Amino acid sequence: MNHRLALLTVLAIAVLVLVGCTKTSAPPPAAQTGPAAAKAPAAGAKITVVMVPKQKGNDYFNACEKGAKEAAAELGNVDLVYDGPTESKADAQVQLIEGYIAGDVKVIAVSPNDPDSIAPVLKKARDKGIHVLTWDADANAEKSGREFFVNQASSDATGAALVDEMAEQKGPDAKVAIVTAELTASNQNAWIAGMKKRMAEKYPKMKMVCDPKPSAEDPQLAFQVTQDLIKTYPDLQGVFGVSSNAFPGAAKAVQQAGKVGKIAVVGLSTPKSMKQWVDSGVVKTVILWNAVDLGYLTVQAAKALADGTLKPGVTKMAAGRLKEVEVKGDQVLLGPLMKFNKDNIGQFDF
Repeated sequence: MNHRLALLTVLAIAVLVLVGCTKTSAPPPAAQTGPAAAKAPAAGAKITVVMVPKQKGNDYFNACEKGAKEAAAELGNVDLVYDGPTESKADAQVQLIEGYIAGDVKVIAVSPNDPDSIAPVLKKARDKGIHVLTWDADANAEKSGREFFVNQASSDATGAALVDEMAEQKGPDAKVAIVTAELTASNQNAWIAGMKKRMAEKYPKMKMVCDPKPSAEDPQLAFQVTQDLIKTYPDLQGVFGVSSNAFPGAAKAVQQAGKVGKIAVVGLSTPKSMKQWVDSGVVKTVILWNAVDLGYLTVQAAKALADGTLKPGVTKMAAGRLKEVEVKGDQVLLGPLMKFNKDNIGQFDF
């Protein structure tokens, strides 16, 4: 009987101890309702930055990659993964980013092929606490939750530079056409809007003979599209190539049609890919920013975002060899446009 009483006493004490432990343990954390908090890495800690171009392998994005690797090496604590689709397709970008979200990634920086279709996967990354930047082209900021856009130049400045160059070559009342890459590309659509604005304000008699024609970031398709434009519009005086592949494709079509000097070709592309067309006289001027610097600035911005020094409200950002760059709202601005012609195009290896 005494033995049973002792056993019951021991059991009672054990229950009291367990109850006491339960009462003093911390309550479960509250459920998160927004994006997971992205903590700044410890000083000197390595971070992984995934940088996604629209398309790997063309001269423009190769130049961006060169600058990105330069910045990563300079910073020292950035593991850079530069990876993109081999074709300029939005769904390929989405699939690629999905794969990286599952890894230990601190920042994803993407040049979207489509601003809306990429938004859900970027929002998914943000909800997991991954920082998200766009560069070269923007995503839908509201739907994607992207934090900053690294912008090479304002759309109005780009559009004005293109139209002014065409007016200088073919006059303020030239009949022109536009060959773009994708009709969904936010950056190209913004530049085209800037071109139309400049025409309306300064060259009201300049006429676009048709809507912009897509060429899928394929120079051969741009060549064919421009050939069709030349045949369809015999009085065509100028073609704008507003992508790095559309411009050389359009130049080739004008040359093969025997229209050099009669049809001006003005556009955006790398000096390396346009040098042969400038040297041969098909193209007088190439307009662009420094693509190497754009890649460099994107990685600098990614690191600043991860560190917490790039945040809402700042107006300047330190950017390595680029010194200080302007931050305007949610845009990090690279700087002024560049013009390449026979006098200087050979000086640039991108």
